[in-house]
Amino acid sequence: MSAPKKVVLAYSGGLDTSIILKWLQTEYGCEVVTFTADLGQGEELEPARAKAEMMGASAIYIEDLREEFVRDFVFPMFRANALYEGLYLLGTSIARPLISKRLIEIAAETGADAVAHGATGKGNDQVRFELSAYALNPEIKVIAPWREWDLTSRTKLIDFAEKNQIPIAKDKRGEAPFSVDANLLHTSSEGKVLEDPAIEAPDYVYQRTVDPEKAPDAPEYVEVSFERGDAVAINGEALSPAALLTRLNEIGGRHGVGRLDLVEGRFVGMKSRGIYETPGGTILLEAHRGIEQITLDRGAAHLKDELMPRYAELIYNGFWFSPEREMLQALIDKSQEHVTGTVRLKLYKGSVRTVGRWSEHSLYSESHVTFEEDAGAYDQKDAQGFIKLNALRLRLIAMRNRRLGG
Repeated sequence: MSAPKKVVLAYSGGLDTSIILKWLQTEYGCEVVTFTADLGQGEELEPARAKAEMMGASAIYIEDLREEFVRDFVFPMFRANALYEGLYLLGTSIARPLISKRLIEIAAETGADAVAHGATGKGNDQVRFELSAYALNPEIKVIAPWREWDLTSRTKLIDFAEKNQIPIAKDKRGEAPFSVDANLLHTSSEGKVLEDPAIEAPDYVYQRTVDPEKAPDAPEYVEVSFERGDAVAINGEALSPAALLTRLNEIGGRHGVGRLDLVEGRFVGMKSRGIYETPGGTILLEAHRGIEQITLDRGAAHLKDELMPRYAELIYNGFWFSPEREMLQALIDKSQEHVTGTVRLKLYKGSVRTVGRWSEHSLYSESHVTFEEDAGAYDQKDAQGFIKLNALRLRLIAMRNRRLGG
């Protein structure tokens, strides 16, 4: 790869990406444009601007992408009820395509010929960033310093920072007890004290949820309203996508909802242990399934559930901008045309349960399922022929097996 002239760097302002900024300048002699996305990680981002200015970034982008993140990435994913390996709500995975999209757009705006990220060569994020980048600009150069440099230990990183006058926070001089990725959908903690999957995660790992055992002793009820598969209101109050997820995070967090301790299969082949907190997302998934129960036809619902693991795996593996994900999305979105109504949920000490649901689009017919007199809505005699026809092949198999002594 020829040396880039200008690079757009996904920049957090932390030690690692600050080192990458300086390394790009010294290794390639190129201009570096920094891009810092506010995805609701809850950190002050202005210090990143000051640090990038001090280190000679040629341009600095700091953008609030929370609404776009929830509206165009989180909500479409939740229409599918997506869970990776049956449990993980894909909080990190779904953020990467948005960051990559803006990296490519900023590269076009600034005339940059390369983008760079701080993902390591062992994880999934390098794949997600780069597959998205190449899907959006097949000519772009992608630089992944962790796969190139020899700064392979904390000591070497600190030495590089000191030699290049990169400020190091006191709490960054020692090894962090674990690493954290956060956005409006979740927090993800992994590494160091969490690497042994046999040992329970210490309490201090959790940042967004209270210990369920210490949650309020009284349950809380919340109502979530949907239009065409997307949540639009909480307790009757209309909210924007980001404001709605923020509110659900607050409600779920105080009840200890959404904790997950997972050993997952990474796309690159190894297994890793992560501690995830997704309070608002956990409520949203339960609510969405609750409204689908009465508005979605059985055939459509079952087909969605068959396709969901494939859809979730595509997102986890970094294929958001693939034709197969877009095809599945079109099918999923078609299924949501009547997924409109309200769900009442009960939150209590780490759990969230649907306890009521109603909709003008409901397929539920009380007259058909009642144990009382149904006034002719359903003729129970019809079931006899239905059963006989469905049993025919089973009876033929049994007769053959009996004939052959099977």
